[in-house]
Amino acid sequence: MREITLRQIEVIRAVMLRGTINGAAEHLGVSAPGVSRLIKHTEESLGIRLFERQAGLFVPSVEAGAVFDQIGQVYKGVENLQLALDSLQKGVDVRLAFASAPSVAQFIAARAIRSMRKRYPDLFIDLNILKIEETLDYLLLERGEFVIMSSPVNNPGVENEEIARGRIVAILPEGHRLSDKAGISVHDLKDEPLIGIDPGDPYGAIVARAFLQAKLPLRHSMRGRFAQTVVSLVRHGLGVALIDEFSVAEVYMPGVVRKPLTEKVDVTIYVVRKKGRVLSNFADFGIQQFRKELNEAHLHWAASVVKKITSS
Repeated sequence: MREITLRQIEVIRAVMLRGTINGAAEHLGVSAPGVSRLIKHTEESLGIRLFERQAGLFVPSVEAGAVFDQIGQVYKGVENLQLALDSLQKGVDVRLAFASAPSVAQFIAARAIRSMRKRYPDLFIDLNILKIEETLDYLLLERGEFVIMSSPVNNPGVENEEIARGRIVAILPEGHRLSDKAGISVHDLKDEPLIGIDPGDPYGAIVARAFLQAKLPLRHSMRGRFAQTVVSLVRHGLGVALIDEFSVAEVYMPGVVRKPLTEKVDVTIYVVRKKGRVLSNFADFGIQQFRKELNEAHLHWAASVVKKITSS
């Protein structure tokens, strides 16, 4: 059985399009003798004449009409494949669903999505904001591909991967008596109206750790469910709070003063996914962007702290 290679098809099509050996060679970026030899070899191996030589031009022969029809179909398929690949690279007609804890969603998520949009301009992005107790259903029922959380999810059906680490910081209303201090200790805050999150909540437990380590009682004057609520309450002068640095990772935050906490309390950010699930390229890229933005935010905060300490 005589077979034809993709290279032979490519050369035949180039001769058909340009009408001459030299033109085909120019089209393919190869030598003219090489094109001539391949056409001759193809005709001999197939036992058919592909082209008529008329006035210096190569014209498809009548008997090879069916061959050229099929070659046209092959290239149409290649063009369609390329269009599909181009669409996929841009994210056309593709959906990426993922979720984030409110603290990371506050500012970091938008930065990560901005980078994703540049890479995949037509990708439809479905961002959900989840509490930790909602994460399992979201992942196990495959409503989304991954979740960014500030606490690991302990379940054999999911995998947790650390992607960043930050610090717990203090936030004060503008004009607060402690706002001129280079750093804030929990001892400075023990008599202040403290706004927080229930320490029974995994995130609340992280924030409360500084008080526990200092063996100080944790007395909230009020509580909010999410970091955004806590920031808003502080902004309106209703108290002070401890919060993770990513929840206040914005250049301008009018009404709020951010201060490093003397007591070192880390917050770890995880990407959580269903065990064994193969993530899409879009999800992999999204996780890379979250990792990048979280670590850049941490470095920026650390640099600003050093600058304030050295200038004070």
